[in-house]
Amino acid sequence: MFRAAIDAMHSATVHPDIELGPIRPPQRLAPYSYALGAEVKHPESEVVAEQSDGDAFGRLILLYDPNGDEAWNGTLRLVAYIQADLEAALAGDPLLPEVAWSWLVDALESRSEPLNALGGTVTATSSVRYGDIVGPPHAYQLELRASWTATSPELAPHVEAFAEVLAYAAGLPPAGVTNLGQRAGH
Repeated sequence: MFRAAIDAMHSATVHPDIELGPIRPPQRLAPYSYALGAEVKHPESEVVAEQSDGDAFGRLILLYDPNGDEAWNGTLRLVAYIQADLEAALAGDPLLPEVAWSWLVDALESRSEPLNALGGTVTATSSVRYGDIVGPPHAYQLELRASWTATSPELAPHVEAFAEVLAYAAGLPPAGVTNLGQRAGH
């Protein structure tokens, strides 16, 4: 079942500006684990990093315990982490956490793939840099951490939902739509 679940993860179709690739999974969380790193493609880099200094990235970890886990209510647990830089106006929106959580819930529900035990957190942060730290003086980020139990090894819809949330968090236009405000040379 674990091999079938990994194969299914690799069969997912995601936004063309998001790149997925295997990364080192955490150890000791389950008898078996596998992880995908995801980030918004940047033309100058072909590497999918586990930690990125890009504007948006994430990790989707598959945990498998053939004996099941009572807290998971199943054998296949997915753990998602997404981090994205934000503009100041978005970061100050008091509804941002609720909206970001709804992105995940809606993305998962729209695929009609059964799951249970969905839980997580959304954090919006504001940072001020001082002294010799490189970067903009003010930075704003969104972090979404979530986990849920898949009821079958058909994980492509779960990967697609995860990537959809990353695309929303990164502010990517829907696939096939060009953002006219960001065209080169205009």
